[in-house]
Amino acid sequence: MKENLIRRVPDKALLGLSSYFARVYNYMAGGLLVSAICGYLVTKEPFLNLFYNQTAQGGYTLSLLGLISIFAPLILIFMIQSSLNHMNIAKAQVLFWVFSALMGLSLSNVFLAFTSTSVFQAFLTTACVFFGMSIYGYTTKRFLMGMGSFLMMGLIGVIIAMIVNIFLGSAALSFGISVIAVFIFVLLTAYDTQKLKLMYSVANTPDEQQAVAISGALSLYLDFINLFQLLISFMGERR
Repeated sequence: MKENLIRRVPDKALLGLSSYFARVYNYMAGGLLVSAICGYLVTKEPFLNLFYNQTAQGGYTLSLLGLISIFAPLILIFMIQSSLNHMNIAKAQVLFWVFSALMGLSLSNVFLAFTSTSVFQAFLTTACVFFGMSIYGYTTKRFLMGMGSFLMMGLIGVIIAMIVNIFLGSAALSFGISVIAVFIFVLLTAYDTQKLKLMYSVANTPDEQQAVAISGALSLYLDFINLFQLLISFMGERR
C-alpha cells in the first residue's frame, strides 16, 4: 500500500511534476531572497534604530517593534494555512511574501552577531545539506511518511528542552539540543519533500496544486531557515 502511494506520482506527466516542484522551489528561493534582503537592510540605518536599541557596551537589544517582528511570523503561518484551506490563493501568496519579509526582520540578529564570511559559509553549507536531502526525499523509493510522528515528537522534545535550558543555562545541554535539532531538520527536509510529491498526486485542479505548492514552499522554507540558524550557531564566527 505504502509503495503504491509512491508509485502513483509517475502516473502523471513527468513535465507536470517537474513544473510543480519548480514552482515550490521558486517560491522557497524567492522567500529566502526576500528574507535575506530585509534582514540585511535592518542592520543599516535608519532601520536599525527602529528594531534594536544599542546598549552602553555596544551590543543590541530588541525594541518593541523588534519583539513584534519576532512573533508576527507565527501568526502569519496560521493565516497562510487558513487561506489555503479556503482556496484563497491570492491572499496566501501575499501573506507568504509578507511572512518572508518579517522572517528577514527577525533574522537580522544573525547579520549583527556573525561576520559576513560566517553567514555565507553557513548558508552554503545549509544549501548543500538541504538540497542533498531534498533530492533524496524526491528520488527515494523508501516510504518516509512513517517518520512523521517520530519527527514531530522529537521537535516538541527539542522545544521543551530549549525552554528548560533557559533556566538551567547549561552549555553542554544547549550543544546536545542543537545536534539533535540539526538531525531532526535534516530528516524533515527529506520527509517534507516526499510529502509534497504525494500531495501532488492527489491535487487534481490548478488551484489545489497552487495551494500545495505554497504550503510546501512554506514547509521547506522553515526547514532551511531552522537548519541555517543551527549550523551558524556551530560554525559561525561572532563579530
